[in-house]
Amino acid sequence: MERGGYRGGVRGGHGGRNSGGRRGGYGGGRDGGRGGGYDGGRGGSEGGRGGYEGGRGGSEGGRGGYEGGRGGYPRQHLRPNNQGGGGGGTPGQSVGGVWATRGGHSSGGGGTPGQGVGGVWATRGGHSSGGGGGTPGQSVVGGTPGQSVGGVWGTRGGHSSGGGGGTPGQSAGGVWATRGGHSGDAPGQSVGGAWATRGGHSGGGSQSERQGGDPPNQSSGMGPKRGCEVGRGGGEERGKDQVSETKGGKEPSRPGNVGSNSNDDLVPSPSMPKCLASTSSDNVNRISPVQRPDTGGQLAVQTPRLLVNHFPVNFSPKSIIRHYDVDIKQEVPPKHGRSGKISKAILTMIRDKLFTDDPSRFPLAKTAYDGEKNIFSAVPLPTGTFTVEVSEAEDVNPRSYLFTIKLVNELQLRKLKDYLDGTLCSLPRDILQGMDVVVKEHPARTMISVGRGFHYVRAHQDYLGHGIIASKGCQQSLKPTSQGLVLCLDYSVLSFRQPVSVIEFLTEHISGFKLNNFRRFRRDVEIALRGLKVRVTHRVTKQKYVIAGLTRDDTQNITFSQEDPDGNASQNVRLVEYFRQKYGRDIVNQDIPCLEMKSKMRNYVPMEYCVLVEGQVFPKDDLKKEEAQMLKDISLVKPKDRQKTICSMVRDVDGPFGGEIIRNFGMEVSMDMTPVEGRVIRPPELKVGAPNGSVMKIHVDERCQWNLVRKGVVEGKPIDRWAVLDFSSDDRYCPLNANNFIPKLIDRCLKLGIRMEEPLFYNPTSMRLFSNVDKLRELLETVNDQAYKICKGRLQFLLCVMSKKDPGYKYLKWISETKVGIVTQCCLSLSANKVNDQYLANLGLKINAKLGGSNAELGDRLPYFGDQNHVMFIGADVNHPAARNITSPSIAAVVGTTNWPAANRYAARVRPQVHRRENIVNFGDMCLELVEFYSRLNKVKPEKIVIFRDGVSEGQFDMVLNDELMDIKTAFRSINYTPTITLIVAQKRHHTRLFLADRGAIGNVSPGTVVDTKIVHPFEYDFYICSHFGSLGTSKPTHYHVLWDEHGLGSDQLQKLIYDMCFTFARCTKPVSLVPPVYYADLVAYRGRLYYEAVMEGQSSSSSSSSSSKTSSSLSVAASFEERFCMLHADLENIMYFV
Repeated sequence: MERGGYRGGVRGGHGGRNSGGRRGGYGGGRDGGRGGGYDGGRGGSEGGRGGYEGGRGGSEGGRGGYEGGRGGYPRQHLRPNNQGGGGGGTPGQSVGGVWATRGGHSSGGGGTPGQGVGGVWATRGGHSSGGGGGTPGQSVVGGTPGQSVGGVWGTRGGHSSGGGGGTPGQSAGGVWATRGGHSGDAPGQSVGGAWATRGGHSGGGSQSERQGGDPPNQSSGMGPKRGCEVGRGGGEERGKDQVSETKGGKEPSRPGNVGSNSNDDLVPSPSMPKCLASTSSDNVNRISPVQRPDTGGQLAVQTPRLLVNHFPVNFSPKSIIRHYDVDIKQEVPPKHGRSGKISKAILTMIRDKLFTDDPSRFPLAKTAYDGEKNIFSAVPLPTGTFTVEVSEAEDVNPRSYLFTIKLVNELQLRKLKDYLDGTLCSLPRDILQGMDVVVKEHPARTMISVGRGFHYVRAHQDYLGHGIIASKGCQQSLKPTSQGLVLCLDYSVLSFRQPVSVIEFLTEHISGFKLNNFRRFRRDVEIALRGLKVRVTHRVTKQKYVIAGLTRDDTQNITFSQEDPDGNASQNVRLVEYFRQKYGRDIVNQDIPCLEMKSKMRNYVPMEYCVLVEGQVFPKDDLKKEEAQMLKDISLVKPKDRQKTICSMVRDVDGPFGGEIIRNFGMEVSMDMTPVEGRVIRPPELKVGAPNGSVMKIHVDERCQWNLVRKGVVEGKPIDRWAVLDFSSDDRYCPLNANNFIPKLIDRCLKLGIRMEEPLFYNPTSMRLFSNVDKLRELLETVNDQAYKICKGRLQFLLCVMSKKDPGYKYLKWISETKVGIVTQCCLSLSANKVNDQYLANLGLKINAKLGGSNAELGDRLPYFGDQNHVMFIGADVNHPAARNITSPSIAAVVGTTNWPAANRYAARVRPQVHRRENIVNFGDMCLELVEFYSRLNKVKPEKIVIFRDGVSEGQFDMVLNDELMDIKTAFRSINYTPTITLIVAQKRHHTRLFLADRGAIGNVSPGTVVDTKIVHPFEYDFYICSHFGSLGTSKPTHYHVLWDEHGLGSDQLQKLIYDMCFTFARCTKPVSLVPPVYYADLVAYRGRLYYEAVMEGQSSSSSSSSSSKTSSSLSVAASFEERFCMLHADLENIMYFV
């Protein structure tokens, strides 16, 4: 016989022994054809389908596998109606009369990892003895789904043994199954000594009890209490050290997601749910995130008491929130072809008018409106169509609107309580949405609403200058957590335009602007005002308009045709005379243009009668340097001050929790932050270069930082071919002192262990070249050719010295990295001339990393993986264009490690994709490219892959799991490559903050602080780590959420792995706040954004074409960009050019 497949061949065959007698395996062994199993090779002589993608396996027919019901995923559950039948399993098999969890198959034959051998059974879509494989919930010998004929049947992917027919959830002949499991008479009870729910199987005796194993999902302490996940079997939820005693000493036991052989008695969990939560067909064959494997980590050198800005929300499970759909439209269609769209402000005004006119039937204080289509009410409301008359301004005739309201749902808060308690498997998002609208109703009425945040209208403001103010406020959101529902509220600051007269704003905002030199600043005025909202002051009204631009003529020359009372056009009327006769107002500034408002009809208003509407955000990117620094200073408040501000907002009667609306819905928000115990993980030892050129181990200081005094890099790349391009040479104020800087840089690099020769040449040039793409490209090509002539080789890197930060930086990077193929390192002449030792050392670290050197490494190998075979870490991110940009493509970036075990060098791939598309379209292809490069470099493919995904919210987890992960697996399968994968989302865009609880404590939490209880998800696998030292403001922890895990990483193992990796970031001598693969992916995606901007802004015909710059299709732009400009030069794509 011949073994094949994963690790030398676990036996193949779907429902029994392979009738061809040869053993297939995890990746497809050989069997006269190919072995069956996970990757769908051939196995067995008689044909039925099995395996991950429906390849052939098994000896007795029957369908199974990935396309037949997604059987067997590690510690992963399938959503309701996602019956886990047939497919191959992952590691966690049993041999010789025991049982296995996570996708195993039973019955006297070989199988894929996770499958029983020798008359055993398995959970996760497993099959029992005495029957062949089948499709999810379907018998092999006739019958309908969920019934058995001839001894084999199952519901939700489970199969029983020894019984006859029966309906789903009932038994016939002594056995039955619920949720992928088999047992005796009733859910959670046993027949013949055994029972199973959540993926447990039994029949004719307590096989599990004899061989050991915990009840499915049984755990000591906090373990998840789910019941609707298919195949949630085994003892994987126990919170113990994953070490088992063997005759040979200690060795790691099965990972927490692939089974258990514990000797504990198999007893029912008291929290076992009794019914399915949902059977929506929308969720068929969709994977949901992995569950928490334990009760949280145990490693700690300190356990500080913390306060978290999560405020518990109490509600009555008996309460009902009524959800109404609202449709509002004008009773009479608008004239003159005007748009019938109604603004949010007017919609709210119409709602308020109807409700205040009839408060007995429409109690305003017991309803919440989202400003568009949804009203949520604590009491029943009348339904039907109502006529509402509203005047948008005091001197404008009222308009009639038809307000149609109908009941669409009654949201029972009991379902949310069930979810939080663990007896409902899917989050009732409609209930959470309704409650979110309720808690936002009061601040929406009293504060300025911006996104998810609210800012004070007039109080709590600081003047930044140039007509811009900084308004303080909060960001808030409802979150389900282990302690229940909470409202997360955080302090925030935004820049707004000051609500002053238009002329006053222009005088403040535009330097040098005066009315008597208006023509000189006309273009600046149009840019500053276009799109802004103003209200007029020449009449008793609050009418608001949006500025479209300026009139071509000055005010004194503007005329228009006015209708007479019969509607006929009369003679032209001068605007100046019209204002005098109609409003009794004289226009003082007649020699400047009027504002032209957005309207189907011409509408001109003199600037002196217009005031900016309050609450108009000023983009942060448009702030001047001084204003941006002031805003940053206001935002970066010390932890204790931030904590105090948050608590004061919570208690403020005019703040987000004021009013009576929340209480009218039977909800109550606690005024106190959530207390929680944190853990501080011990920092790792590091390897750095010693003065004698060897490698030494060091410990970091109390801030988890280290310096480079008498220390160097682990591996310095010799630099023989480099040059200096000095763009600051003609600067009058700060040209580079090359004679001082270059020798000092060479000397500092030498002390770091980086041998650097003298530059091949020094080329002085001008900053003016940054504004001319053609000349800049010509210069870089000339420099490259010059280096070839001198040393017969390419430059290793080009040092570019600039006198100031310049927008042309993007042209330099685009040309050098995609066209010419030169690594560039930029620096400012002002900083270079100081020849500060630390600055020169940091410059050396960046140069060494870009050229493939190693700056610092962990003293020991990465946690958990130890001496195992090669592991690859991948990071992925998507960079989106600015909010005002509606056509530019999004930029996707994927990076992957190229060395092991140090795992601190990376290669990168970057691609454009459709505008604002978050899922990475070519994720699988890019990962495959990185794996193949790793294989060429190391002569072996990585057997394990850990992927960190950045930039996605909880609502996009489904997309990451079911689209991106499947795309990666499909790409890997195309070359018969089946590594084990863990997928983790890293989130920085959240508002959870950690504060030290002790009164005397000052400053931020310590680096390495972890929280994985109480404030985390009720049952999914997530945690917060603050890995960096926060010297300014309040530290923001990174939120890591594990979506998929085939490695069985426990909390301690994964948290230590991530924390230790944060010390390997190449650019600095301290841990960073985000795990490096994600950090690097963010840098690469941003670099891709610079490439695109350079392409679109460049004037050279060789750099851009009219077809790519004028297209209105973001898809076409992305395709053109990828085709022509986005591909990195071949010499750079596998080095860290981006650090």
